[in-house]
Amino acid sequence: MKKTLLRLLPMLVAVTAARAHAQSEAGAGGDAADLAKKLSNPIASLISVPLQFNDDSQIGAAERGHRLTLNLQPVIPVSINDDWNIISRTILPVISQTDIAPSDGHQSGLGDITQSLFFSPKKPASNGVIWGVGPAFLLPTATDDLLGAKKWGLGPTLVVLRQSNGFTYGFLTNQIWSVASVKNYQARGPLSSLFLQPFLSYTTPRAWTFAMNAESTYDWHAHQAAVPLNVSVAKLTRLGKLPISFTGNVRYWVANSATSPHGWGYRFVVTLLFPK
Repeated sequence: MKKTLLRLLPMLVAVTAARAHAQSEAGAGGDAADLAKKLSNPIASLISVPLQFNDDSQIGAAERGHRLTLNLQPVIPVSINDDWNIISRTILPVISQTDIAPSDGHQSGLGDITQSLFFSPKKPASNGVIWGVGPAFLLPTATDDLLGAKKWGLGPTLVVLRQSNGFTYGFLTNQIWSVASVKNYQARGPLSSLFLQPFLSYTTPRAWTFAMNAESTYDWHAHQAAVPLNVSVAKLTRLGKLPISFTGNVRYWVANSATSPHGWGYRFVVTLLFPK
């Protein structure tokens, strides 16, 4: 049932997107474009709630696995003082997967939460650079042994970018090491994982955004990298007074680990925005 609902989600959202676009195309313009540019900035002073649906196949050494993932990714900025913000970025995955390894069968439920906190200046540097730095945490919230690492993790995270003439470019990275195991899972090996995401996007005056990025991961213990190249198109519009962005994405895995997908994958994102 859960798998069926996850498969139907893109269709339901697409219908909603079409209705929203028909109702508000005339209102697209400067304000929408400004919001779309902020949305391209991972640490903008803007509350947003992306609902990210992912469809990946050919998973594992036998390339027979299939995974559907719905990532809930709220971004919440908090003002510390006149000069600094702290930006909370959370990733909570809801997963349904089958045959990711021989004889593993089907699993569904929550995955591990990744929680990042960025301390960022409210104003860009004199050269236009926007940056944020802080800690990243791995929380063992997975509801099945095969949906998470069963580890508590900790490490640094950093984002650096510039925005000019509609372009946004930069990178986001984190490094997480396991610091403790969940009870009864001490036999699992330690975790040391690097995430690196270079990104480039362009936002038009009509609030269309064309983007590409590479959400690369590297397992320092297995000495394996997984690199999906993502290409996406997004449109920011409104549902009544609520700004909302719809994004379609296709990706190709240009490098694969023993547990990563192969070939092509797909993504659809609905992002709710709550500007001040």
